[in-house]
Amino acid sequence: KRLADTMGKIIFYEDRNFQGRSYECSSECSDLHSHFSRCNSIRVESANWMVYERPNYMGYQYFLRKGDYSDYQRWMGFNDCVRSCRMIPMHKSSHKIMIYERDFAGRMFEATEDCPSVLENFHWREVHSCRVLGGWWVFYEHPNFKGRQYVLEKGEYRKPVDWGAVCPTVQSFRRLTE
Repeated sequence: KRLADTMGKIIFYEDRNFQGRSYECSSECSDLHSHFSRCNSIRVESANWMVYERPNYMGYQYFLRKGDYSDYQRWMGFNDCVRSCRMIPMHKSSHKIMIYERDFAGRMFEATEDCPSVLENFHWREVHSCRVLGGWWVFYEHPNFKGRQYVLEKGEYRKPVDWGAVCPTVQSFRRLTE
């Protein structure tokens, strides 16, 4: 693959419908505030991205695939605040996650596929810890991949704050795939 094929490109616009000042980004950026004051539309030209409400990859997180997002509701945004971003590498290898009822204790379930309803599949309303053994995953606050989003890469997450959440409410999750 050529280097240009592995790079991503995302364009942030201050106004809805790709209007106003814009800023083009092709790598992770921990603080976008100096480039624009608000973000009301985004165009993802290549790769997959996580954008964050606050600097240093903090606050609400939003996973964006290639495509046009004409206003912040299109990416399930709560406001027009985008302050950091990073490209998410896609893994073609197997995906595997282990979710726990408590701090790596209690009931445990292993998943290799998307789960649109934690309650229906596992009879839980919360996930208190997890281990990502393969691929990248996104936790969602509500069923059917809605609500607040949290991206998880390979590693251990002992408590919800480790993946950026303030509470253990996880109602669905999915693999990040191409």
